[in-house]
Amino acid sequence: MNKLNKAKQVQIVSALVEGNSLRATARMCSVAFNTVLKLMPEIGQACEDYQRRVLVNLPCKRIQCDEIWSFCYAKEKNVPDELRGKHGFGDVWTWVAIDADTKLVPTWRIGDRNAWHAQHFMYDLASRLANRVQLTSDGHKVYLQAVEFAFGTEIDYAMLVKLYGNDRTQGETRYSPAECIGCHQQKIIGRPNPKHISTSFAERQNLTMRMNMRRFTRLTNAFSKKLDNHRWAVALHFMHYNFCRVHQTLRVTPAMEAGIADHVWSIEEVVALLDSQQAESAA
Repeated sequence: MNKLNKAKQVQIVSALVEGNSLRATARMCSVAFNTVLKLMPEIGQACEDYQRRVLVNLPCKRIQCDEIWSFCYAKEKNVPDELRGKHGFGDVWTWVAIDADTKLVPTWRIGDRNAWHAQHFMYDLASRLANRVQLTSDGHKVYLQAVEFAFGTEIDYAMLVKLYGNDRTQGETRYSPAECIGCHQQKIIGRPNPKHISTSFAERQNLTMRMNMRRFTRLTNAFSKKLDNHRWAVALHFMHYNFCRVHQTLRVTPAMEAGIADHVWSIEEVVALLDSQQAESAA
């Protein structure tokens, strides 16, 4: 059985993290589609395991949270009756936290946009922080209980609630978002600084995700067909974002700015995580 060499693995991963689809990557790298499909869970699992292990005791001070919508298999309205309500079919939300100073993404969670996933998302975030932080979320009500359960009173937490108008100008389509006509701040716990009550960096991260993961592109057939593939693609994306991609403003990677890494990772180093994972599995 032929084994994919390291050079070809690097070529495939480089194509994937730049926003190419699986089939486009296969064509560009002159490999079979199933070869790319097989590598995705292997490298995705390695990236997820590594980040879960090292993204701890983080010196973050200001965290912003948001959720980004996507779907698997089919849009919610098109899911067959026998699959409706099953996890991984229809709407899928990715919960993302980002440090406003280092631009590091310390944690994320894929699931439904409900209280159960909000609580697990917040518990995981709290376990990775070394200090008391100021947290800002949008107005999604499930955050209220989730933040209280995860942090208690050891946090400065505020919501940024946006107000949207209902009217749309002529020529807009049903995919155009409603116009934001204002927002107001709600202090929930502690004493959050009003100057830093914002979700701008989290919303910008949503754009980065849509630009660098083909399966997040809207109005195409590039959506994830299986939830596991969606999960591995997200893990690979954040590995590249946190450790490999130099942030334009910081001039270093988010991991370097947060003190987790001392250099810009190469794709070769990311691929090398596969060897570490296989060694641990064999031990």
